[in-house]
Amino acid sequence: MPANPLRDVRDKRLNRIAGPSALVMFGVTGDLARKKLLPAVYDLANRGLLPPSFALVGFGRRDWDDEDFAAEVLEHVRRSARTPFDQRVWDQLRQGLRFVSAEGFDDDSAYVRLHQTLEELKTSRGTGDHHAFYLSIPPNSFEMVCERLSSHDLASRHGGAGWRRVVIEKPFGHDLESARELNRIVESVFPSDSVFRIDHYLGKETVQNLLALRFANQLFEPLWNANYVDHVQITMAEDIGIGGRASYYDGVGAARDVLQNHLLQLLALTAMEEPISFDAADLRAEKAKVLKAVRLPEDLEAASARGQYASGWQGGEQVVGFLDEEGFNTESTTETFAALKLEINNRRWAGAPFYLRTGKRLGRRVTEIAVVFKRTPHMLFQDHGSAEFGQNAVVIRIQPDEGATIRFASKVPGTQMEVRDVTMDFGYGHAFTEDSPEAYERLILDVLLGEPPLFPRHEEVELSWKILDPFEEHWAALGTQPEQYAPGSWGPDSAHALMARDGRTWRRP
Repeated sequence: MPANPLRDVRDKRLNRIAGPSALVMFGVTGDLARKKLLPAVYDLANRGLLPPSFALVGFGRRDWDDEDFAAEVLEHVRRSARTPFDQRVWDQLRQGLRFVSAEGFDDDSAYVRLHQTLEELKTSRGTGDHHAFYLSIPPNSFEMVCERLSSHDLASRHGGAGWRRVVIEKPFGHDLESARELNRIVESVFPSDSVFRIDHYLGKETVQNLLALRFANQLFEPLWNANYVDHVQITMAEDIGIGGRASYYDGVGAARDVLQNHLLQLLALTAMEEPISFDAADLRAEKAKVLKAVRLPEDLEAASARGQYASGWQGGEQVVGFLDEEGFNTESTTETFAALKLEINNRRWAGAPFYLRTGKRLGRRVTEIAVVFKRTPHMLFQDHGSAEFGQNAVVIRIQPDEGATIRFASKVPGTQMEVRDVTMDFGYGHAFTEDSPEAYERLILDVLLGEPPLFPRHEEVELSWKILDPFEEHWAALGTQPEQYAPGSWGPDSAHALMARDGRTWRRP
């Protein structure tokens, strides 16, 4: 067989090719698996990063055999894979596909069949005693699945050979107490270094590039502190509503769904000190220090904002309001927009606040980190242009157009000394010929390799809940519904007031 032209030679050179293994996917019939996980497995195979001795086992409530499962995988690969379809790659991957049909996650007979399937794959595919269990399932099913994996001898290594790993998707609990209980359940079956908590934002190229931008460039790091930085804004905005997620979203809300995990992880990566290495323990130690140093404001009401999108026009289309979405109680106090102001009480960041916001039905889909610098102390040019110029910014765009922008002041061509803000832009799509892999490609490969730097440990999860829980308790005590905001806007008036109290404004992405 000729060499695969899509093989990632850099990963091969760095020995980042998975070894013999089987990936067991619980919840394989769900949206996440169909749209992201199954295509990511194929893309890894197409890039030459999965060995011939790899197997994928689906576990779900479908009356399928292996052929039915293969047809389902093929459909979603053709529909959503990032790399071109290659029949030879598919034929090899197809040979390692198996499906275990279950009546539910408590079906003991299904775990017996799963054990038999994994034993068969050791011989037929050479997977060895290396198994990863991906739990793409509701958190209330984690305990049941972990208990069954343990009682059926699936979570145990045999004779010291091989490994067992478990992958769990967010949410990691709904508050500090539930997060601790969830951690107790999972780590009673799998050791802590075998538990991989997925935050797919940490797999994105630009998030990882944030570390390179900070620590590989002398240009930025000396200025990356409160002596020069006025404040930092971290935004994750969506231009869609909750769609058909009423059963999941009601009672969860924007703060628990996005802010507690994605945005606080981005805050930690933006604010952390330089680690002594990129090993998991060193990265996690620095992130944990930042989260421990976060200081909650005395006035939680003034330092936070909540909203629910109303009905109206967005993008030339009439859209329903949050409370009119199917499946919602019109008295729901669940928020679709949340914003917080946080201070980091350490030498680097004291005095430079971090503003976090996330919401649905906002002006556009964008995720970015904006580091906004202080104005120059001597405004030599204040009479030669707009009063708005002079506040430089470094903006790291995470989605949809990954890259970075630097905003600085420049003279306008002409005979007058007129100064205006301009931008210098870097885009991944323009600077590199290589396509950026999907976040789940990187994360699944890291699981199979046993490399955990991009996965938050339970300490980080618990520290994040310690930050968010007081706000959630404050909002619950109010007993009022969040403020309404127009679809296509940038959130409720209270969010703009949050910034205005400090004499600042939100960036318009």
